[in-house]
Amino acid sequence: MGNWGGTAVARAAVAELREFAAEAGCAVDRGEELGGGWSAVHYPDQPDGAAAALARRTGAPVFTVAYLDSDVGFVEAATFSGGRWKALLNRRTAEDYEIPLDRFPVEAALAGALDWAAAAGLTADPDGIRAALTGSEAFAEDLTHRLLGALGLDFSALGEESP
Repeated sequence: MGNWGGTAVARAAVAELREFAAEAGCAVDRGEELGGGWSAVHYPDQPDGAAAALARRTGAPVFTVAYLDSDVGFVEAATFSGGRWKALLNRRTAEDYEIPLDRFPVEAALAGALDWAAAAGLTADPDGIRAALTGSEAFAEDLTHRLLGALGLDFSALGEESP
């Protein structure tokens, strides 16, 4: 059985991020410190708008992803200043679910991702971001890890659980 939950990543202590995620409507299963002041929380369900709510509460850029049975990832990221972007991971598999790809344009996501990384003080890899946004993997979580890495985050410990 795949992952139907979600993950939020932000520059905040895990206890803080856990509290803020709960306030945003995410029932947190677990959290983990990722290093460099970044943390992740994992939850069984993600309400729409969670990234923006978490960015307002943390005062920092927030990256969230919600999974559809580990097959597809729905990325939503936001900055404290109001910048937002969305992306779809595992586009080929998303077509099997009849998810309209045109609602998730790659170029808009790439531009938003680069702005988000700059706001987070990270050095992003545009080619790596594009590869993650257009790539295909057996599990959407693998594309999430690639995308986070391309955004300039090194979270090799993120998602150690198997999908």
